[in-house]
Amino acid sequence: MSNDVENTFDPRAFRRALGNFATGVTIMTANAGGRKVGVTANSFNSVSLDPPLVLWSIDKRSTSHSVFEQASHFAVNILAADQIDLSNQFARASDDKFAGIEHEEGSGGAPLFSDCAARFHCEKYQQLDGGDHWILLGKVTAFDDLGRGPLLYHQGAYSSVLPHPRLVAKDAPASQAAFQGRLNHNLYYLMTQAVRSYQADYQPRQLSTGLRTSEARMLMVLEKDLSLDMGALLQLVAMPAREIELSLDALQRKGLLCSDGLHYALTAAGVEQGEALWRIADEQQERVFARFEPRQVEAFKEILQALGQPL
Repeated sequence: MSNDVENTFDPRAFRRALGNFATGVTIMTANAGGRKVGVTANSFNSVSLDPPLVLWSIDKRSTSHSVFEQASHFAVNILAADQIDLSNQFARASDDKFAGIEHEEGSGGAPLFSDCAARFHCEKYQQLDGGDHWILLGKVTAFDDLGRGPLLYHQGAYSSVLPHPRLVAKDAPASQAAFQGRLNHNLYYLMTQAVRSYQADYQPRQLSTGLRTSEARMLMVLEKDLSLDMGALLQLVAMPAREIELSLDALQRKGLLCSDGLHYALTAAGVEQGEALWRIADEQQERVFARFEPRQVEAFKEILQALGQPL
């Protein structure tokens, strides 16, 4: 690169250009000398499978670097789509970023957070000089794959995963080809195929919020000013009691639900998340049924409501 180009190199424009590369969001943690640290980072990447190596980078000006340098291990917490607040908490400077944040200890005492997309326990392998950052390599000694929709960062803003339209379109002919012979006149078969087709596009959008399907159902059942007990929830969400209990625990832990011991209601954060879920549902419904006349939609609704009643 010529000196003229170097002198006119705009760091802000460079950062914006790099922002076109979508990344996941992690919180890197470590513990040394009785001090716990955590920093939000999107520089995480895999390096090698044998040995299993990963890397990330930290600003040389960071006050947390001395702990990462002293620590024998660090942890990689890959955030789920609903952990924006946690990401923001560890992206800001604070005397105690862990205040009020539940966590457990991983290898070397490195803090681990619950409800992440995945977590990696890493033994410190090497530190390299990378300009204004230190590049830290870790050897993965254990990991947890929790399979949740990840939080993404793209062009300076948080984002989430959605299936590519071409993949959805590619799958369409195969499902259409299944309608043949007598099956094409069997109402039960047609209903199940319609539900599968609807879910193929809708469910990934719902899961992109970082909530499990059971958790999303719970938030959508509870209205802003509505409080329900376990019996009402069992009837409305049509899930096993154990699954409901697990979902209620998870939603309370995330601050989306509150309870008096018998009844459950949405918190302010729960109302906001519930509204987001209903927007996804309404947009999907509008997109799917826009090709039909209002009278057809109403007739279809009446049939579904009638089918939902016992004979």
